Amino acid sequence: MKIQERAGAGNHRSSASAQPAMGERLPSAPRERKPALAALAVLLILVGALGATMLVLQAGDRIEVVKITQDIPQGGSVNSGNSAHVMVAEDSGIHYVKWNQRGQLAKLKAKSGIPAGALAVGEMFTKESGLDDDEASVGLSLKEGQYPAQLKDGDIVAAYRVGSDTGSNEKDDDAGAPSGSTPLVAQARVDSLRKKEDGQISSGNQTLNLIVGTDEAAALASAASDGKVALVRVPGKN
Repeated sequence: MKIQERAGAGNHRSSASAQPAMGERLPSAPRERKPALAALAVLLILVGALGATMLVLQAGDRIEVVKITQDIPQGGSVNSGNSAHVMVAEDSGIHYVKWNQRGQLAKLKAKSGIPAGALAVGEMFTKESGLDDDEASVGLSLKEGQYPAQLKDGDIVAAYRVGSDTGSNEKDDDAGAPSGSTPLVAQARVDSLRKKEDGQISSGNQTLNLIVGTDEAAALASAASDGKVALVRVPGKN
């Protein structure tokens, strides 16, 4: 009887000790390691760090270049009134005109019309006159009242002879012409208009060039030498 009681007590203690105590954490299965994913994560971190470094280096490698602020017609030049300086990232594949080279642009002519907002690049300009074989450039010196207000490079104008020999000294506004006269040049393009530093045309006497047909140049030059030319803005393609 005592032997059975001791055996039963022993069995009871063995089963009790086999069960986990209250509050103890059950053992978990060991985690499966994935070295490929870890290596990929490290690689992505390195690539991101390298990209950020390249962006910082490129942002610091900037140059000052010429930006066109006003439309420049074909044959026109860059001057202080139609240009400004901006900073851009340097790119060896783009031939930007640097701001310290802007003085050289005054000697060059635009191959074609350049819109405001464009960045000046070397391919836009040429040393040639920009005139076609049937065109000529005639210089004029006009007094205030002989040219329309707010005249600018690239405008299309008609040139009239004015004075006592025209039969009338009265001139209409931009849409009209001196009474009873026939234009010396029906359509001419304004080129190399003199501007002040703020980009506006000078008041009073004004010097400019007109691009006209070669068959019209002689009559226009003759009238200009006598100071008897007035310009009227007309519709036309720049």
